[in-house]
Amino acid sequence: MQVELLNDQGQASSNVDVPETVFGRDYNEALIHQLVVAYQANARQGTRAQKDREQVHHSTKKPFKQKGTGRARAGMTSSPLWRGGGRIFPNSPDENFTQKLNKKMYRAGMASIFSQLVREGRLAVVDSIKVDSPKTKQLADKFKAMNLSHVLVIAEEVDENLYLASRNLPNVLVVEPRYADPVSLVHYKKVLVTKAAIDQLKEMFA
Repeated sequence: MQVELLNDQGQASSNVDVPETVFGRDYNEALIHQLVVAYQANARQGTRAQKDREQVHHSTKKPFKQKGTGRARAGMTSSPLWRGGGRIFPNSPDENFTQKLNKKMYRAGMASIFSQLVREGRLAVVDSIKVDSPKTKQLADKFKAMNLSHVLVIAEEVDENLYLASRNLPNVLVVEPRYADPVSLVHYKKVLVTKAAIDQLKEMFA
């Protein structure tokens, strides 16, 4: 199958052949949802914690006498029923939120995302993305000339100049194919793939 090839002005100058196994798959919404959820869950640290009634700093003194007050009896203020008391089922630190996704499902899900981007016209191919010096303005002008403001670039190699020039652009992310993730692919309005990166994507997700 073919995808449009953009020139330096962001216009489709011609078409380029891309592997159908990566860019021509059927849309699988359930698999893509599972892939995105698993990716975000695996990124969680799970280091937040809460205290139970044993761990909260409270006195063990009985707050008021057992009878005669008209209130419900209470033994100590660390009770979960009291404001500032411990939690009944507290979140524990180092909790594991990871979700397992086998390689075949991951490859199929990523290929389904790339294919849907092509159908929606959000993915295009460029010859290359390079800058002569680590200047943010130089790369920003290049994207401005292509009429792109919210873009994910997948380049075959991200050198130091390209990395330094792109890291201060708020809505631009430049990555190598091995670092392309499903959340970024879904998030960015436009995805640019260099010609040389197509072969790497084919090897990874075909």
